[in-house]
Amino acid sequence: MKTIRHNIIASCLCLFLIPSTIALEPLMIDNFESDPQLRWSYVSDQVMGGVSEGKVAFRNGQGEQYAHMTGQVSTENNGGFIQLRKAIPKKSIDTATGAYLKVRGNGQQYYLHLRTSGTLLPWQYYQASFTTTDQWQIVKIPLSSFARSGNWLSKAVKPSSIRSIGIVAFGRDHSADIKIAEIGFY
Repeated sequence: MKTIRHNIIASCLCLFLIPSTIALEPLMIDNFESDPQLRWSYVSDQVMGGVSEGKVAFRNGQGEQYAHMTGQVSTENNGGFIQLRKAIPKKSIDTATGAYLKVRGNGQQYYLHLRTSGTLLPWQYYQASFTTTDQWQIVKIPLSSFARSGNWLSKAVKPSSIRSIGIVAFGRDHSADIKIAEIGFY
């Protein structure tokens, strides 16, 4: 009887000692199911006179639903990006500490861009880079790792101010080929 009581007490105490990593559960997640074309939009530098070309297709293969962004990024005419972007509803990620994605690609460097209520001009954003491999991988990026695009923006990203997230092929002439199976905040 004494042993049972000790085990119950020990079990109860363990509940209070669970590591804080459980707080890393996703706050917002998109796995590209159920009409992703209604939530995601493709944008390129052509909106400002650039000549980069690309496209996004939503696919299903090998048990994964994913967005597949391909194209040619060109820095001609002051251009240099193609992007897949989703709006973030207010108050949906107020406690986020980072962003994550399940991704694979052609070994190139890509970027996550966050726009906030303070990024008023089209060329303002917060940015963090990641490199793809030909295998699916989970990339986690703390909000503190996002760099602002200019000194006129706040130094740090406040989760409550995030209004969109984008996956971007950016900044240099190259071929983009990236697949995103899941994206969200933790």
